[in-house]
Amino acid sequence: MSGREGGKKKPLKQPKKADRDEDEDDKAFKQKLKDQQKALEDAKSKAAKGPLGGGGIKKSGKK
Repeated sequence: MSGREGGKKKPLKQPKKADRDEDEDDKAFKQKLKDQQKALEDAKSKAAKGPLGGGGIKKSGKK
């Protein structure tokens, strides 16, 4: 038995992914996703501030 055969074998290197050309549809789709993400972040920050009116069920003083 050779000393080299004992340990883990190195995985084969994967070929790099080729850069694919983006057309206008891909660019528009990515921009749309980015805009939606930004709108969601804004909505979350507004919602974290709490309710505005503080309304709810009002109880009268009578029993």
